Amino acid sequence: MATILFDGVAYGMLMFVLACGLAVTLGLMNFVNLAHGAFAMAGGYVTVILMGQWNVPFLACLPIAFVVAAALGLVLERTLYVHMYGRSHLEQVMFSIGLVFIAVAAADFFMGSSQRNIQLPAWLQGRREVLGVNLGIYRTFLIVICGALALALQLGLMRTRFGSRLRAAVDDARVARGLGIPVGFVFAATFAVGSGLAGLGGALGVELLGLDPYFPLRFMIFFLIVVTVGGTSGILGPFLAALMLGVADVAGKYYLSTALGSFVIYVVLIVVLVLRPNGLFARAR
Repeated sequence: MATILFDGVAYGMLMFVLACGLAVTLGLMNFVNLAHGAFAMAGGYVTVILMGQWNVPFLACLPIAFVVAAALGLVLERTLYVHMYGRSHLEQVMFSIGLVFIAVAAADFFMGSSQRNIQLPAWLQGRREVLGVNLGIYRTFLIVICGALALALQLGLMRTRFGSRLRAAVDDARVARGLGIPVGFVFAATFAVGSGLAGLGGALGVELLGLDPYFPLRFMIFFLIVVTVGGTSGILGPFLAALMLGVADVAGKYYLSTALGSFVIYVVLIVVLVLRPNGLFARAR
C-alpha cells in the first residue's frame, strides 16, 4: 500500500508540473490554452534529441528543455496568443485546438510517428528498499524536483512583486496600466514561464509517459482534469488535486484492471463537478 501511495504521489507531482502552466494561464490569465500539451511535447523531443544524438547528460537537458519551450511560448504569445486575449472562451478553445493539430502534424513530419524514449543515467534507475517500502529512485527524484517547483511557484505568485503585478493585471488590465504596470510584459513573461514548465514536465515525463506526436491529444484531458478538480484560483489547488488524482489513478489500476482503473479519475472528476463546480479548492466568489 505504501509503495502504491508513493508511486501515485510521484505520478501526481509529474502531472502537476505538466499542468501548472495551464493552471496559470486559465486560472490567473483567464485564457483557455488547450495547446498547452504541445509545449510539453516540445520539451520532451528536445530531451530525446539532446540525449540520443548529442549525448547531453539528462540533468543538463532539463533546463534546456525549459528554455526552449519558454522561448517558443514567448514567440507564439507575442505573435498569435496576444490577439486572442479578451476573446470568448469558445474562440480561444477553437484557436488552441487548431494549434494542437498543427503541432501534432509537425511532430509527425519531423520526428516520425514512432514512440520515443530515453535512457536514464544509471544512478536514477532501479528501486531501493527504505523502511520496508519499495521506492523507485527516479520517482523519488520526481517528487523532490516537482515539490520544489510547486513551492517556488506558490511563493513567486503570492510573495513577490511580479506576482502582485500579475494578479492586478488580471483583475483589471486598464487600471493596472494606469498604475504603470507593463501588462503586456507581465502576460508575456507569465505565458513563457508556464510554457517552460510544460517543457520541463515533458522532459521529466518522457521516461514514464513515453513520447509520440499525439502526446498533446493523449494528455490534454488530464491537464484539464487537474485544473478543474483543483480550481483555478491559484497554484495550491491544482497541486493538491494532482496528488489526489495521481494516487487515485495508480491505486485504481493496481486494485482493478488497467482498463477499468483508468476510469477512476473520471469518476472523481464527475463527483467533484457535481459537488463543487468551481473545484475543490476554489475560493468563494
